Amino acid sequence: MNAVEVKNLSLSYGDIKVLENLTFEIPENSFVSVVGPNGAGKTTLMKILLGLIKNYHGEVKIFGKDPDEVEPQLIGYVPQIKTMDRNFPALSIELVASGLMRRWPWSVKGTDREKSLKALSMVKAEHLALRSITELSGGELQRVCLARSIVRNPKLVVLDEPATGIDAIGEADLYNLLEAYQKNSGATILMITHDWHVAHHHSDYVLLLNRKQVSFGHPEEALSENNLRTAFGHIGHEHKIRNY
Repeated sequence: MNAVEVKNLSLSYGDIKVLENLTFEIPENSFVSVVGPNGAGKTTLMKILLGLIKNYHGEVKIFGKDPDEVEPQLIGYVPQIKTMDRNFPALSIELVASGLMRRWPWSVKGTDREKSLKALSMVKAEHLALRSITELSGGELQRVCLARSIVRNPKLVVLDEPATGIDAIGEADLYNLLEAYQKNSGATILMITHDWHVAHHHSDYVLLLNRKQVSFGHPEEALSENNLRTAFGHIGHEHKIRNY
């Protein structure tokens, strides 16, 4: 079964076309990056897949079901940490447990505590359990958010620009954690990013997007020089894909 199937997906707000005729399939247990410039429709696509936007045209299936019919525990979501209120007086374990309970936990006990600690341990952040999120660095908070997204053992993890606001070391750790989780769990990873170098290095498949679907396929094909120029509009110099 494919984790995600999209056919002829389009979305417009009045005369403004946000997404136009996207068609692709994401196999289960794959790492996929959605790449494109600002305003390309990446976040809109993510919201459609999460069932938050429904007024689209075309067909979208998540594990064979419409997005709003998918069991919530099958999908984990990691937002951009810059959108979070860092002043909220909460412990890391409470933030993780909120993903388990789907509400804010006034206390975390018993099985919920065990599962939350296990999720933190999986992302090497168990030592942060009783730390306030106001005290965490960007990389530490991103680990806690990742633990929250996987605490229910989802089959699909969706991440929105997960490296925003963290340093290079934290970014490398994050991608290593994602790859380890995918390998151990068999989950599908869908990551939104503007960094095609990261996408090239970590992805099994890349969707290159600028409202229209520029390309979808293995990184070497999807991120060709011509495709990158089409998506990003750079024509004054040659892009170089790093060889890792």
